[in-house]
Amino acid sequence: QAHAKVWHLYNDHFRPTQRGKVSIALSSHWIKPQRMTEKNIKECQKSLDFVLGWFAKPIFIDGDYPESMKSNLSSLLPEFNEVEKKYIKGTADFFALSFGATLSFQLLDSHMKFQQLESISLRQLLYWISSEYNNPQIFIVENSWFVSGSTKRDDAKYIYYLKKFIMETLKAIRYDDVNVFGYTVWSLLDGFEWHRGYSIRRGLFYVDFQSHDKKLMPKSSVLFYQKLIEKNGFPPLPENQPIEGIFPCGFAWGIVDNYIQVDTTPAQFLDSNVYVWDVHQTKKLIKVDGVSTSRRKHHCVDFAAIRLQISLLQEMHVTHFHFSLKWSLILPLGNLSLVNHTLVHYYQCFASDLLRANITPVVALWQPMAENQELPVSLAKYGAWENPETVQAFVEYAKFCFTTLGGHVKFWITMNEPPVKNLTYTAGHNLLKAHAKAWHLYDKEFRRSQKGKISIALQADWVEPACPFSRNDQEVADRILEFDIGWLAEPIFGNGDYPQAMRAWLHRRNSVDLYNFHLPYFSEDEKKLIQGSFDFFALSHYTTTLVGWEKEDALKYDHYLEVQMINDITWLHSPSRAAVVPWGLRKLLKWVKSKYGDVPIYVLANGIDDDQNMVHDKLRVYYIQNYINEALKAYTLDNVNLQGYFVYSFNDKTAPKYGLYSYVANQYEPKPSMKHYREIIDNNGFPGPETPELLCPEEIASCPECHFFQTRKSLLAFISFVFVAFIVTIFLITYYSKRAERRYK
Repeated sequence: QAHAKVWHLYNDHFRPTQRGKVSIALSSHWIKPQRMTEKNIKECQKSLDFVLGWFAKPIFIDGDYPESMKSNLSSLLPEFNEVEKKYIKGTADFFALSFGATLSFQLLDSHMKFQQLESISLRQLLYWISSEYNNPQIFIVENSWFVSGSTKRDDAKYIYYLKKFIMETLKAIRYDDVNVFGYTVWSLLDGFEWHRGYSIRRGLFYVDFQSHDKKLMPKSSVLFYQKLIEKNGFPPLPENQPIEGIFPCGFAWGIVDNYIQVDTTPAQFLDSNVYVWDVHQTKKLIKVDGVSTSRRKHHCVDFAAIRLQISLLQEMHVTHFHFSLKWSLILPLGNLSLVNHTLVHYYQCFASDLLRANITPVVALWQPMAENQELPVSLAKYGAWENPETVQAFVEYAKFCFTTLGGHVKFWITMNEPPVKNLTYTAGHNLLKAHAKAWHLYDKEFRRSQKGKISIALQADWVEPACPFSRNDQEVADRILEFDIGWLAEPIFGNGDYPQAMRAWLHRRNSVDLYNFHLPYFSEDEKKLIQGSFDFFALSHYTTTLVGWEKEDALKYDHYLEVQMINDITWLHSPSRAAVVPWGLRKLLKWVKSKYGDVPIYVLANGIDDDQNMVHDKLRVYYIQNYINEALKAYTLDNVNLQGYFVYSFNDKTAPKYGLYSYVANQYEPKPSMKHYREIIDNNGFPGPETPELLCPEEIASCPECHFFQTRKSLLAFISFVFVAFIVTIFLITYYSKRAERRYK
């Protein structure tokens, strides 16, 4: 009633001359049902009625309280007479909304939630207000979130909440036709937050409450908000726009299956026993004792599983297929005393059949898995990579693989995605030496005859500073890149030793704390052994992470590296919460080039999980389209020497939720993302009307059986000469014999 009287006062006596507007500012939350049932939806409506509708309905609708309040509160709720209803109705020139500033999480009375779930979706609240109150003009007069009271000026968490709320406001305007005409951030500066005291901060300006003068200092959020106002929102950035173009001739288009489906069940044709079919009683085959047929050799056609997998790969039009061998199964004891020849023969057949299908096998010798890190039990039991003996065992295993599979495999990976997050410095040290020794072994003993290439594949997700204006956050991002990628990359692709930033950081941590992290040293001979032990830079890339130096969330803070993991809640995320950030791949590729020069680069794995119930798997289609386009930008605009791109993963059977083929009821079905990837492969990128045509020479299909002849050309020439001489001699003998016969006659 007081509000209505003031509104009428202004409307009758001041509006004609002052021409202003008057309203009431109402704060609200948003609520969503625990389960999508009619009862829960009604409870959500009741929650909004009790908080927002209590004041909004009398003013914006009919001058009376919501029916849900009247029926639940009965005599507790006063009644308006008809005159009061008419007097109150319509006493607002716009809808002034406060969201997040007052009714933040945990501040709303739990009874007001009616056992439903509170949410921070401003867009949905704006749409509800528009629908509920006849599409009023809305002015957001207070909106923000909060950060910890210990956060100083790099308030990344605040920035991303602010970004989310303003983006949702923009979406409500553009997509939902909500009439929002203004937005206000709460608040200008840090202050006393009522019952929370000084434990949280909301201000754009930092205040040191312990100082005498209480000087105001701008936070990173000030710069963010300032630039957002200058741009009037979020205009498309030129660097994020897709480009047209194609990749070079011979570009490797691949797919990944960490461990191929191995089925070594012998074919029925290999069974030498004789059977009788009992057609009258059991209806089964009965083995005839004492009778057998002659055995024949194993042939690749006996492995039915291979043909199916090859046919699926051919359907995809990929040129390369990346998979890993199982060291623990090939050499169960970790040495050559026991060899699984059946499995080796299976791998030989798989690789040779890939070549026949004109698909290049890309084979990793070792890929860590949860159980024993995919090491033979005898090695895993005695220290795994902590034990120096594992180094020599790996070299012997590599030599065995080069010998038995090298005729078919020309593209080797020593280690695929070593787990740097779970690797000790000693283990990493030994792993690097094992890789280098395997590389030199191939280089000296096998490269000349097999003509292949070999390197290591590292997982390399991009790390971005959470506050783009913060030098401290940039230093943290640089540090994480060195620990995550540079740790194993610098010795191989750089100077033969660990990154100086790692040594400096660990020295500092060991000197000021109780930590004792020892990063081993290489001898000069070991540096020479490791440095340059590569033919290309292979990396796996899946997502991008934001990091900052301000400690905000203890659960996501790494005390060892002094880094806070931050989440941009406006980013698109997969069901497993992996962020979809295509531009992170381009930044990573540029970083690799700037650090290690014009090295050939292969993106050996890039993929995202998706909801298996999603028929159209739109997320993966979007992911593949945009990540490949960013790779094209790196190649065409940044001159990155990109040689290939591989999608992770082949099918859902071996990598659930990641596959381009679904696997249901023993059947493989292509997903729309597979067909989309195939289209990109067929076009070799994203050609446009002005893209010049690229004429690539026809590739000659590889022939594994031709290897025998290709390596014995001199012998073949001699045999050919003898054969021709023999034919000529026979011809001459025959010719002169006939002439002699005619003369005699």
